[in-house]
Amino acid sequence: MDYKTVIRPGSSLVEVKRSKFIGIIQAVSSAEEAEALVKDEKKKYHDAKHHCSAYIIRGENGSPDIVHSSDDGEPSGTAGAPILEVLTGAGLKDVCMVVTRYFGGTLLGTGGLVRAYTDAAKAAADDAVISGMELMQHFSVIFDYTFTGSIDHYIGSKGVSKLGAEYTDKVSYTLATQ
Repeated sequence: MDYKTVIRPGSSLVEVKRSKFIGIIQAVSSAEEAEALVKDEKKKYHDAKHHCSAYIIRGENGSPDIVHSSDDGEPSGTAGAPILEVLTGAGLKDVCMVVTRYFGGTLLGTGGLVRAYTDAAKAAADDAVISGMELMQHFSVIFDYTFTGSIDHYIGSKGVSKLGAEYTDKVSYTLATQ
């Protein structure tokens, strides 16, 4: 397994001293998708003061992952970083988490904020369905019909996955392997 991601979104509601922390986590495939989720949550909970977030987008072709977090007006390091820590601690990639806070009238202090955002993030992650993902190389092969049996036997013995087949004047397989 190369990484884990969310295959069904999760949500949470944590209340601490009358402040409500509403968390959501879902799969995204780009920073733009992640930012769109943050924007949607801000619109959905337009009367809330803070919409803190974090996302990790898997880097392609050996490039580094895109990692981002936002405290959205909370004291530095009290919201975005704890949310990001939940994502990294779970080994998640291609995900975005937003935790929206409705202030309850009582200041929580920096330690209280870190705990509350962490608890809301963990609860949302626990509510999600998470799956392990393996990176695969895709390729195609084209051959004469006479080789079909031999090639089927070979790919079966090597753990190669057949994703598709096309039969015209030749046989064309789309295959995947680690």
